[in-house]
Amino acid sequence: MGGWDLDLDRGLVPWVMEPDRKKIDICTGRYLREALRYAAVSLESRVAEINALNVFPVPDGDTGTNMYMTLQAAVSEMDKLTEPTLGAVIHAAAHGALMGARGNSGVILSQLLRGLARSLDHKRAASPHDLALAFAEASATARRGVAKPVEGTMLTVASDAVEAASAAAAGGGDVREVIWAAIEAARASVARTPSLLPVLQQAGVVDAGGQGLLVILEGAWRCFLGEQPVSQVAAPARAPSHLAPVVEPVYGYCTEFLLRGSHLDQEQIRAQMVSLGDSLLVVGEPDLVRVHIHTLKPGQVIDYATGLGTLHQIKIDNMQEQHRQFLVERPVFDGTAAGGVGLMTKDLARPERPALPGPYLPSLPSIRADSLTGISIIAVSPGPGFDRVLASLGAKAVAGGQTMNPSIRELLDAVERADTDQVILLPNNANIVLTAQQVRALAEKEVVVVPTETVPQGIASLMAFSFEADLAANAALMVKAARSVDTLEVTRAVRSSHLDGLPVHKGELIGLLNGRLVVTGKAHEPLIKELIGKARSNGRAWELATIYYGKDVKPSQAGALAERLRLHYRGQQFELVKGEQPFYDYIISIE
Repeated sequence: MGGWDLDLDRGLVPWVMEPDRKKIDICTGRYLREALRYAAVSLESRVAEINALNVFPVPDGDTGTNMYMTLQAAVSEMDKLTEPTLGAVIHAAAHGALMGARGNSGVILSQLLRGLARSLDHKRAASPHDLALAFAEASATARRGVAKPVEGTMLTVASDAVEAASAAAAGGGDVREVIWAAIEAARASVARTPSLLPVLQQAGVVDAGGQGLLVILEGAWRCFLGEQPVSQVAAPARAPSHLAPVVEPVYGYCTEFLLRGSHLDQEQIRAQMVSLGDSLLVVGEPDLVRVHIHTLKPGQVIDYATGLGTLHQIKIDNMQEQHRQFLVERPVFDGTAAGGVGLMTKDLARPERPALPGPYLPSLPSIRADSLTGISIIAVSPGPGFDRVLASLGAKAVAGGQTMNPSIRELLDAVERADTDQVILLPNNANIVLTAQQVRALAEKEVVVVPTETVPQGIASLMAFSFEADLAANAALMVKAARSVDTLEVTRAVRSSHLDGLPVHKGELIGLLNGRLVVTGKAHEPLIKELIGKARSNGRAWELATIYYGKDVKPSQAGALAERLRLHYRGQQFELVKGEQPFYDYIISIE
């Protein structure tokens, strides 16, 4: 049995298990608790390294931070226990990780712990075989939690680790050997991720989430050597990839009901209904389950459910008809008031909005969508300026964005504090969509996630909100509106790279179009013009550009830039807003 030891001068060095080293035949709650603590210490020491492993050389790589804060939340919850039995430890860790999960990588990590809890929850100790089965359930649970699993990510690394752990257990290995087998497989899997994801290969990196998972496993394994936790000193691996599942709008019938029965199996119900529609939610207790699904076949859903028990509070809405109706009657914003942030009107033609060469801040009072419609809107915001814009459009802001993703608990708390029982959640970032989707199952309120991946998409969706529409119809309107916007982002490269045939040098300006790096340059104006040209090449005409400038940009600089762009693009309108977002000099909405 081989492995690695840590030498503070030489880093990781080969280690061979001595014949008389005592085997570990069971994993107890105390072992598991210490293993997770070791894992957290190990991950903490590698956060900066993992954060730097980004496909795009942008200053918002946060995979390491998200995974560490998620694991730290798990350890904090676990440390509250007075009796650290195996089931209690993993249950507490899974709950803590779920509530503290941040970003796609954090959510996936929380689902891995949730799978472990499902398998080990009622055990006082785990044999090597039990541990291998728990690893398998962890991997399966994490995959089920992602709408569109992508190979070459931490999901692949977890699957490969499971296969090796199972083989080690089947071969008579002890707990330590099972874990080490998983580590060796994970290390090989991480190295192989670029061959599975072309974008990783182009950038010359491995998957950041997979690397984070490897670090966690290595840290946990050191617990079983009886050592004190120490920071690892190892050559940095390079890497990342953010899973950003895109939820497509599904029209048909929004079907909801309470199912009352006995010994109701939520997993079985979910498995039977998943093929009947989308936006499926099955939560509750063994005797009472709440079901929500968007389906073209509500009759089949009801028929299946009535075979399991009695139905209550049945609600079926024709989303397709609502969508058609409100596309015709949807309200628009009259941009003639208060510097371009206007009031709701029922005009079918959109009023022309005046060009604004100088900086401004919206000054309208918040539009209280919740008090008028019974629907609250919560939106993630990257800066104080965006907070004010979102508030003027009726949304309550939660701090977060590209450099610090909010946790599930933070979003859930915002939902529960809302004044209404129906809530629309706008993540406004691709790396927060999966986090937001977890809130639906945890909230006692009815939550709909409109999967906005940028703040301009979120603002566009807010402008489509109708005070006369219900929750489902508004969600459909907002999804459609979010798609009508192109998002341009300007920042500086944090490292040199080469992506899609585009050489990038550390420190130079880079421009992203809808999350894709497309241009580089030395000065803001020519780079933004090139970005606008890339957006126009999509074949979509545009009339208005809203420029949100960051906290490190002077108002005079932003105003001068907006004026030059207005003179260059005659016939198009430009508005300027103080976004105060960090790191990104400009975020521009083209519509």
